[in-house]
Amino acid sequence: MLMPPFELHHPKSVAEACELAGSLLEQGQAFDWVAGGTDVLPNYKWRINPKPHVISLAGIPDAFTLSANEIGCMVTLDTLSSSEIVHSLLREAASKVASSLIRKSATVGGNLCLDTRCFWYNQSEDWRRSIDWCHKADCGTGADCRVIPNQNTLCVATYQGDLAPNFMVLNASVLIVGPNGERTIELPSFYQLDGMKKNILEEGEFLLKVILPEDASQREGCYQKLRVRESWDFPEAGIAASWIPGQSETLQIASTALESIPKEHSEQIRQHLESNDGSIDIKSMSISIQKSVKPVNNTALPPRYRRSMVNTLTKRALKGIMKEN
Repeated sequence: MLMPPFELHHPKSVAEACELAGSLLEQGQAFDWVAGGTDVLPNYKWRINPKPHVISLAGIPDAFTLSANEIGCMVTLDTLSSSEIVHSLLREAASKVASSLIRKSATVGGNLCLDTRCFWYNQSEDWRRSIDWCHKADCGTGADCRVIPNQNTLCVATYQGDLAPNFMVLNASVLIVGPNGERTIELPSFYQLDGMKKNILEEGEFLLKVILPEDASQREGCYQKLRVRESWDFPEAGIAASWIPGQSETLQIASTALESIPKEHSEQIRQHLESNDGSIDIKSMSISIQKSVKPVNNTALPPRYRRSMVNTLTKRALKGIMKEN
C-alpha cells in the first residue's frame, strides 16, 4: 500500500516542537506526532485517519532520557529490554512486545499512546467502505459501532499495549508537554475510557517521558501475557503485578487488552485484603480480577476465552512475585 502524502517536520527541541504544534493549530492544520512509527505509519498506509502534517520526536534529545526513574518517549523497546538500569519488570514486558525487529524501532511513548484496535477498524480503506465504515473511522457518515450495533456514541476498540500495566503497578506518572505548558499525570489517569479519544492528551500535546517513584526499585514484579503467536502478536490479555516483598498492602495489579484502556485494579485489591485480614489468597484474588474485566468481541480470540484466561494469568503473576512454583 502506498503512503498518503503528508509533510514531515523535524523539531530539534521540546520548545521547538511545542511552537510548531501551536503554529499548526493556529492555522487549523491537523497533525500527528510520530516516535518510532510502528503503529502510526501502518495505519496511514491503510488510510486510517491520516493527517496532512506529521511531527517527528526523533530529533529531541530530552525524549531519549533513560535512567532508573525517568524514561523518555523515544527510548526504543529494544533498548529498554536490554538496559540494566531500568526495573526488571519493564525489561520483561518490553522483551515480550512484537518481534525483535519491531522492538528496534518501537518506542516507550508509542506503546503507551498506542491506538486502540478493532476488527472493524484495522482494515484497508476499501474493506471499511464495503461495510459502510464504523464509528471510529466513519469518514463523516455517522456510522454505527460494528461491535455494539445500533449506537454511535461510544467506541469499544481495545487497547493492546504491553507497557502501560507494568508502569501502572510501579506507580508511574507521565510528563505531558504542549503549546500551553507541561503537566504531570499519574498513568492510570492518562487513559480515557473511549476507543476514539484513548487518553487525555489535548490538541498539540505529547507524552515526553515516564517518571517512576524512588520506591519503584523495591518492588518485585511479574507480567503475564496471552497472545496467539509468542513471537509476534499484540496481547489478547495481559496481567502485571508488583509488590514490596512481604507487604501485602503494597500489592498492585493492572490489566491490558481487555477494554479500551489499560486498567488498574486497586478497588478489587482493597476489597480482597479487607475480607482476608490483610493476607493475599491467590485463588480468590484471581477470581476477583477476572470478574472485573469485560472484553468485547473485536480481537483475534473470543472474549469468553480471554476473560477466562485472566484468572490463569493473574495466578501466574501473583505466584511470580511471591516466588511460588
